[in-house]
Order: sequence, then structure tokens, then C-alpha cells
Amino acid sequence: MTGEGTCEPAGIRGVIFDFYGTLVRMIPPWPPSHGAIFARRGLAEQGERWGDQWSVGPRDGEEHTEHSVSEAAYTAWERGRLRRRAHACGVPEDQLDGLVAELDRAMKAIHLALFDDVPEALAALRDRGLRVAVCSNWFWDLDRAVERVGLGGLVEVTVSSARAGARKPHPLPYRTVLDHCGLRPDEVLFVGDVWAPDVVGPLAAGMRAVHLWRPDRAVTGIAPPPPPGAARIAGLRELMGLLGCRALAGGDQQGKSGS
Repeated sequence: MTGEGTCEPAGIRGVIFDFYGTLVRMIPPWPPSHGAIFARRGLAEQGERWGDQWSVGPRDGEEHTEHSVSEAAYTAWERGRLRRRAHACGVPEDQLDGLVAELDRAMKAIHLALFDDVPEALAALRDRGLRVAVCSNWFWDLDRAVERVGLGGLVEVTVSSARAGARKPHPLPYRTVLDHCGLRPDEVLFVGDVWAPDVVGPLAAGMRAVHLWRPDRAVTGIAPPPPPGAARIAGLRELMGLLGCRALAGGDQQGKSGS
């Protein structure tokens, strides 16, 4: 048994996965940087004020239900956020629309590939008769992204934060995916690589959690010891072992990665 922590698999009927960092990773060609986009438009000074291109989206835990009524409404909200920030950075009014459209495209122009262990693990779960879902802090098109990476036949339910109306670890995405799966929280394992959205949030929602701590992870830092109701694994091939085990003793074991 390679999983660490306390995870009681009895009665599990479904497994819900995070998407990026759990099932898929980014591969070249990389999206253009926001700084390069600003500079190409003669806005290098405003680009320096803009800062980190990955910090411009909604915050983890943020609710935005009023903007999640349709894809058009959500896209307008995404672009409105970018427009307001660009304006605050000093971008002239006559350049805002073109800049914002390009920034929006760049943020979504990411190329993804499955981790090697994903098809085998998801197929094994489906063969065992378990429901398989994806719940992720993602754009509106999570269902299409899942199809593009080749998981359409293995994933039954997809719930993005964009459509749910809030970002994990807000309770709304968890309630939404459970409703779509037709499962109770105690019947589900949630698997993901980021501590608050994929461990703390699911535990608070009544699910059991599996913290995926891959050797080639994008997430940095030290992982806390798994609390009761959670386990830690280094790869998805360990999931079937977790599902076949009895509860581990104690939630204070140290993780293999120095946690």
C-alpha cells in the first residue's frame, strides 16, 4: 500500500478529479507572454505595471454566479476584468479592445497532454463500475478540453468553475459536481494536486480526498501531513490500491515528499 494518510474507501461509488496538474500538463508551444503582447503593441511600460499574467483571473474561492448564466455572459465578464485592469495600467482607451481580445486568447492558447498514468487509471475505475468526473477551476470549455485530450470516453461528468459560478474551494463547484453525478459526498473520492481546492475544500464538503503529489508536479512547496479522511499518492496507479484497502491508522503520518 503506497498511499499515505487516512482514507476509508468503503462505499465509494465515484471518483472526481481535478484537471490541470492532475490529469493534464502544459506542453510546448507555450502561449505568448502578456509582457510580449504589451511590448509588441508599443505598451511596454503598461506591461510592466500589468505584472504576472497568471494573476489576472478570478481568485480561488471567488463566487461569480451572476456572470455564469451563459458562455457569452462569462466571456464578457472575463474580458471586462482584463479591460479594467489594462485601463488601470494606463493603456489608452483606443487600444483597450484589441489588447484585451489578444490577452484573452493568449490565456486560453495552452497546449495540453495527459500524464502517462491517466488513461490506465481512469479505465480501471470505469471497469470497476465507478463514476468518473472532472471538477476544475477552468474556463467555460472544460468539457471540450476533456474531449481534446482524449478523455471523452472515460469521463462522464465535467464541471468547470466558470459554469458552476465559483472557484474551488468555494462549496458551489463540489455541490454541482455531486448533483450531476447523482452521488452523496460520502460516496466520493476527490483527487487533485492543489491543497486547498483539492483537499481542504472536498473534505469540508463531506468527501474523502486524495492529494496527488507527483514527482514532476508543477505545484511547489511542502505538502502538509494528510488529515483524517485524506491520503497522499505519487501517481494515479496508486488509486486502485487505495480503493481496495481498509482505513489507514492515523492522519499524522509524514508524506514521502518531505512533508
